Amino acid sequence: MPAVARVTQVECFIVTLPRDVPYLGPLAADEQPNPRGYFVRRGNRTIYPTVDRTVLVKITAADGTVGWGETYGIVAPKAVTEIINDVLAPVVAGRDPRDAASIWDDLYDLMRVRGHFGGFYVDAIAAVDIALWDLRGRIENRSIAELLGGARRTRIPAYVSGLPRATLAERVDLAREWVGKGYRALKFAAVVSHEGVIAEARALREGLGPDIEIMVDLHWKYTAEEAIRLAGELAPYRLAFIEAPCKPEDIEGQAKVATHAPMPVALGEELRTIHEFQPRFARDCMRIVQPEMGHTGVTQFQAIGRMAEASGCAVIPHAAGSVGIFIAASLQVAATLPNLPWHEYQHSIFDRYLPLTRTTMTCAAGFYELPAGPGHGVVPTQELLRHAVAA
Repeated sequence: MPAVARVTQVECFIVTLPRDVPYLGPLAADEQPNPRGYFVRRGNRTIYPTVDRTVLVKITAADGTVGWGETYGIVAPKAVTEIINDVLAPVVAGRDPRDAASIWDDLYDLMRVRGHFGGFYVDAIAAVDIALWDLRGRIENRSIAELLGGARRTRIPAYVSGLPRATLAERVDLAREWVGKGYRALKFAAVVSHEGVIAEARALREGLGPDIEIMVDLHWKYTAEEAIRLAGELAPYRLAFIEAPCKPEDIEGQAKVATHAPMPVALGEELRTIHEFQPRFARDCMRIVQPEMGHTGVTQFQAIGRMAEASGCAVIPHAAGSVGIFIAASLQVAATLPNLPWHEYQHSIFDRYLPLTRTTMTCAAGFYELPAGPGHGVVPTQELLRHAVAA
């Protein structure tokens, strides 16, 4: 029996790439970058960088095989890399990558009694977890989907996320362009709906006709009562779902909105584990679950997907600031789930960084093509790594 290629090295990299238009769209007059390069979106009081930034993890096995992981490095990326270098990497060293799921439990337990069951700590675990699954797949020459029991599909319907233009008329024109390219569903962002969410929903429905699916990300802007009223006003425009209607910690509010809104509620991008999702399943807070691979990793993403299936919820994965690695991992796991109508397509990020990776993964004419090959099916190119700094 061949020897197991155990983990010998864990490395972290912070990748930073400039962008002309900030994430979600142009800045408002009162949204100016601070000296650290961050700005606050007044619509949801959330901080964002003016650049694209992510954290990559490279795990090398004794036989030289490499697995790549990725998580969020949008804000304070060194918090993530320090956790990996100081806490997680020494525990992972010497482990068998075939034990990725049990390693996730071990890493989570390290800080359980200190209350670190979310945030930077679990993001760091997610990056390591993705890299371990990728490493195992490359050692065994199998995709992550195959490791999880097999893909149900090789093409996944994609919905267009974000209309990063300054005016409502420009956003409607951009939506029409995407429909012309073959996409049948799109989501707009309330945080940059400067003319008003109702006005934007009306303009999109009138501009796109009755057959295109429209969603809105409410970005936690509202109280439960405000979100319920808004949902009622949005009803004539037949939205497929409203996302993140109230504060993510407000489980009671989420349950109220889900009970009273005339369309499905989607949530979960900011949640990381089954422990955070479970009370929301118990309270029927949503009909659509949106796990974000960059927060969950492969192990928890699959577990959340199975909980959603058992609870009668659809899974529509969230997919934001990835250079391609955690998007590919998300597609790999999503392909194994039975209850998956769409996967998010953040075109302003995905399209920029796809050429900086080696992969067969694409998104065109309304569908993702599942990346072929072992692991998650993506390897960063030297061009991408030129934007990376070892951390």
